[in-house]
Amino acid sequence: MRLPNPHLLIRPFIRREAVLSSRIEGTRSSLGELLAAEAGAAVERSPDDLREVGNYVVALEYGIKRLKAIPLSLRLMRELHERLMKDVRGGYAAPGQFRRSQNWIGSPGCTLMNAVYVPPPPSELMNCLGEWEKFLHDRSLPPLVQAGMIHSQFEAIHPFVDGNGRVGRLLITLFLIERNILPSPLLYLSAFFESTRRDYYDRLQGVTERGEWSEWLQYFLNGVARQSEDALSRAERINKLLDSWHKTIAEIPLKIGSTLIDHLAANPYLTLKQSAQRFKVAFTTVQRAVERFEKFGIVTEVSTAERNRVYCAKKILDILEEPTQLIPFTVTDKQLRKGL
Repeated sequence: MRLPNPHLLIRPFIRREAVLSSRIEGTRSSLGELLAAEAGAAVERSPDDLREVGNYVVALEYGIKRLKAIPLSLRLMRELHERLMKDVRGGYAAPGQFRRSQNWIGSPGCTLMNAVYVPPPPSELMNCLGEWEKFLHDRSLPPLVQAGMIHSQFEAIHPFVDGNGRVGRLLITLFLIERNILPSPLLYLSAFFESTRRDYYDRLQGVTERGEWSEWLQYFLNGVARQSEDALSRAERINKLLDSWHKTIAEIPLKIGSTLIDHLAANPYLTLKQSAQRFKVAFTTVQRAVERFEKFGIVTEVSTAERNRVYCAKKILDILEEPTQLIPFTVTDKQLRKGL
């Protein structure tokens, strides 16, 4: 099924992915907080948390544009990492540079001696990355199977001091875009990984410790299937809302009514001041349109301040923020060989 306006949904879907991928690493920002901040509203969340999530958005959007000029490569991974780690708490971790020291994975405070996993030493790092890059350009495997293998091996190599998980999850989306599996960047797996975090780490560790590729790939392809259905469901429901709202205001002479509704698809939050500046219209023009939107139940005021009031299309936000549905799904060996 083709969506009538997927371009409107790319922005909130990218931000949803940024929030959930960062949450796996301990950042607590919500999608609503990120979208509200971008709309010009004041939020209580730590600026550091919002900056980390915002950097993920910047890195992903940069990577999508960069693919038009260069292929997926070690060079692009470094460029993504540089943007991801800029001016955040992990900024000490040599943004854009592969590590020159040993790192390890384990519970907070653990040492190299009791780590759960120890990646290759710095002396072997570039050799491992060279082989990984060769496999990145291989064309002999089904793309979805290859995406799963590439992600697993990237995490096993752990080439950066910090930010490896986020770069590795960025890689999945960029790989599927480069291979023309995704015509629009609307499929993201961080929601699935975050909802099944224990399985995610166990399956990755199963590959590195016991070579359990089949188990990892079944898990990965299950995530692709689940998130494909999830993304389509959310997109269809949002488009249905937009269509209904466009019809509601069709007979009303609002100068920017239709434009504002499309904007709510990109960000369900809006402030009058920022909207007037964005669309280069008078403040009162936006105010009149939003007042009509309130009357029809399209938006609700969510601020308490008299000035710079904040409004939200809660029906859209609810669709974006609802938890991922983990419906049981079994990948057969035949499907695994075909990459679904």
